[in-house]
Amino acid sequence: MTIQTADLCDANEGRIQVVAPMFRSFGGRTAFGGPIATLKVFEDNTLVRSALEGAGEGRVLVVDGGGSLRCALVGDQLALLGVNNGWAGVIVYGCIRDAKAIGQMDIGAFALATHPLKSVKRGVGERDIPVSFGGVSFVPGQYVYADEDGVIVSATALL
Repeated sequence: MTIQTADLCDANEGRIQVVAPMFRSFGGRTAFGGPIATLKVFEDNTLVRSALEGAGEGRVLVVDGGGSLRCALVGDQLALLGVNNGWAGVIVYGCIRDAKAIGQMDIGAFALATHPLKSVKRGVGERDIPVSFGGVSFVPGQYVYADEDGVIVSATALL
């Protein structure tokens, strides 16, 4: 599957939402997409681990981390879980760490930045709910596509 968000935007004008340009690509897979699964957490990645331990089935985990730049929500161990369990990628409205290692993995990983500090582990957050950031709502079961040009969301599959 070749993903080119610019071409998808041109072919689906009026049917897609474009996320504000805020993300950097850190994963070894620079273009990815699939059905959306969501988490809403804040400086706690317990639910991120739980989600990535489950079958990804080509989905993209969208993590609303509140935009926090104070710790990382995904590191190399969690990214490897994502690879091994069939996740297409993760989009983190927050930070990741272990960027060099994640850059060698066959998974998409978009985040605001990197941060060396790990998160707390309290198990607090919500799963499979609509989350919003970057001017877009991410609804579980809808579709997200990401590449070097940005991130787009569609109610239906575009590929």
